[in-house]
Amino acid sequence: MEIVQKVMSGFSLDLGPVKEPLGFIRLLEWVFSICAFATTGGFVGSSVFTVVCPSKPEEVTAHFAYPFRLPNQPYYIPDCNGSMNHTFLQGDYSSSAEFFVCVGVFGFLYCTFTLILYLGYQQVYRESNRGPTIDFIVTGIFAFLWLVSSSAWAKGLTDVKNATNPDTLILACPQGLCKPKSYPAMGRLNASVLFGFLNLILWAGNCWFIYKETPFHKPASPPPNTEGVSTS
Repeated sequence: MEIVQKVMSGFSLDLGPVKEPLGFIRLLEWVFSICAFATTGGFVGSSVFTVVCPSKPEEVTAHFAYPFRLPNQPYYIPDCNGSMNHTFLQGDYSSSAEFFVCVGVFGFLYCTFTLILYLGYQQVYRESNRGPTIDFIVTGIFAFLWLVSSSAWAKGLTDVKNATNPDTLILACPQGLCKPKSYPAMGRLNASVLFGFLNLILWAGNCWFIYKETPFHKPASPPPNTEGVSTS
């Protein structure tokens, strides 16, 4: 309880930092981090193609979802004689998708922490050089992570699109009896890649404004004034 009381007693809400680039960009990072992992995590899509049987056309729907371990997503293709072929989507792209979402979630948590620090404990943040220096290093690390994760997920998404394209799926049909019918809606995943690279720009750009708060940018202390010192 004493620790909580000390923490609360030091809290002093000041919205001024949000009006400055340091706080405003951090707020944008908070929003776009949410957008990045929210548009990827929980995604569910499907591809539909038609098996053109002489008696009756049959629709086949292949479902897939985050984290895109596609071999875990089975679907069944009828062969027009009453039997079903048990088929699986091909390719495991979970590593790039989960890495991207992980960076987004941790970026969101770090933004939440630093916004509380900026708005409620500004005096603690600026009372020593340690706060801005740590903030600068962590922000630089996140900028690098956004570069790596966004690039990896952009490549992974391209592979997911190819693996779930009905034109690819119908290659598993017997005797070429299948025709594509419905392509999966990938707009949400395309947006996730865009949000990833927007985060890269925001976090990399914010490094400059945080750098200006560190002792690396601040001018050295001026030499002591020697005027008026008598000489013997």
